[in-house]
Amino acid sequence: MMKRTGLFSLLLTLTLTLHAQSFETATQAVQNMGIGWNLGNTLDACNSGQQGLESEIYWGQPYTKPELMLMLKKAGFGAMRIPVTWMNHMDSSGKVNAQWMARVHEVVDYVINAGMYCILNVHHDTGEGSSHWLHASMTNYNQNKAKYEYLWQQIANEFKNYDQRLLFESYNEMLDKYDSWCFATFKRSGGYNATDAADAYNAINSYAQSFVNTVRATGGNNAKRNLVVNTYGACNGYGTWNAHLKEPLTEMKMPNDPAGAGHIAFQIHAYPSIANLSSAKNEISQMFNDLNTYLVSKGGPVIVGEWGTSNVDANVPDYEADRAKYLEFVTYFVKKGKEKGAGLFYWMGISDNSDRSLPAFTQPDAAEAMLKAYYGNDYQPILPTRDDFGESVYEVTYNSQWGELNLIKNAINTADYQRLELELTEAPAAGAFSMKVYDSGHYQSVSSANTTMTFNTGTMGNTISRITLQSSAAGNKTTIKSVRLVKKDGTTVSGSISTFWGCTIEEKFVTAISPLSLPDAPSANIYYDLQGRSTQHPTKGLYILNGKKVIIK
Repeated sequence: MMKRTGLFSLLLTLTLTLHAQSFETATQAVQNMGIGWNLGNTLDACNSGQQGLESEIYWGQPYTKPELMLMLKKAGFGAMRIPVTWMNHMDSSGKVNAQWMARVHEVVDYVINAGMYCILNVHHDTGEGSSHWLHASMTNYNQNKAKYEYLWQQIANEFKNYDQRLLFESYNEMLDKYDSWCFATFKRSGGYNATDAADAYNAINSYAQSFVNTVRATGGNNAKRNLVVNTYGACNGYGTWNAHLKEPLTEMKMPNDPAGAGHIAFQIHAYPSIANLSSAKNEISQMFNDLNTYLVSKGGPVIVGEWGTSNVDANVPDYEADRAKYLEFVTYFVKKGKEKGAGLFYWMGISDNSDRSLPAFTQPDAAEAMLKAYYGNDYQPILPTRDDFGESVYEVTYNSQWGELNLIKNAINTADYQRLELELTEAPAAGAFSMKVYDSGHYQSVSSANTTMTFNTGTMGNTISRITLQSSAAGNKTTIKSVRLVKKDGTTVSGSISTFWGCTIEEKFVTAISPLSLPDAPSANIYYDLQGRSTQHPTKGLYILNGKKVIIK
């Protein structure tokens, strides 16, 4: 009996080893995953202190549904990066809350079951300030090495049997003790310091090595799983304004890997300014050349784990300020990245806020530009938008006193706008709600189904960073029909209805149009209605033809 048990164990070990050895290389994975997207501001969202599963909606995004991944896959996206913050779900010993691990597992399954590649990481455990516990210093590494390795041991064991479509990413944007971007000690008050910079780069390489050692030691498919390690700050080295800009690339080492060569990728992030698009293109081209020179030459491909433009938090995002220029940038970035063999994961507005629940694309033209740049101009992606779903309302429930719902969450210049218009389905109880204007401390009571807030620079200032609908008590409910900003020229812009804190939102459709559902591969020249049914003789209405919306009159 003992001999049989020993033989079975040996055969099982050999089977697992052979299975692990069949994993594609990191370079093959980057080529096979195609173009990717970030599920940002979701599982990575966090506030101070311990949180439960509700942290997923802290930063205004809805709870993730599997339909979102299916929509992205059908459109042509082949991979998703899932940023996860763990520190607010660990106890003092570093043990991850079981419910949180289960929720992360569930979302990973959404991606894998949709047929996509998935990168799972440790995200806002790094970052600016003392609230983040992972920093690029050897003092920090020595203090947190055991806790960091324990975290990755738990994650790796949770997913050890997953196939090659799941990759692990070591950490996100890890900064030195000065919170320096661009390169280590950039933010030091006394200027660049070679000793402190070397310490920071040594810490990055030490954390990367701990990550690789820990994951490999858990065995199973983790013995050959493709892993991703980030440069200092996920910095990319572009620009010529400082002699130290290339250091995050030159000082990054390829970790020693028990799996042998070929199963580790490097990651950087890129948010160039496109104020001068010609200059930006030159910078992007040089960046990809440098990534090959300084990183790929060390034995691993490069993944651009996040990319967009540098004014992501500006009053008017580039996508809105100059759409044509933005789409030209997107096209150029994707073409150049693919040409150089890099993985590309966009952050993140192509599907945002409540559109993710439908699911629908918020920026379908940007998504189309990316996909055509990657697959060719003849590619016809299926890109459902909110218009495909009909009229909706937002049912809001407040679970905390003074909880707030975003009405406007991007900063606006009051000189450009006349007013905000809020329409509810019915008048609320007296004193239940008020609109709160950030930066000025201005409040306005909401006492009827239709409320208008007129912008006054004298009382509100020139810039408003956020406007919310605040509840006076937990348990209050309301239903919102619309939020509109009216510009000085009379045109309107929709608001940004999303959770700020202390409330939940459910979007419900009040028309007869059902959510868009399409086959995986629609046939050319066949019309599909909004329920995904094909017809060769369409009547009046809205249809999908070759991936485009058409109206039959």
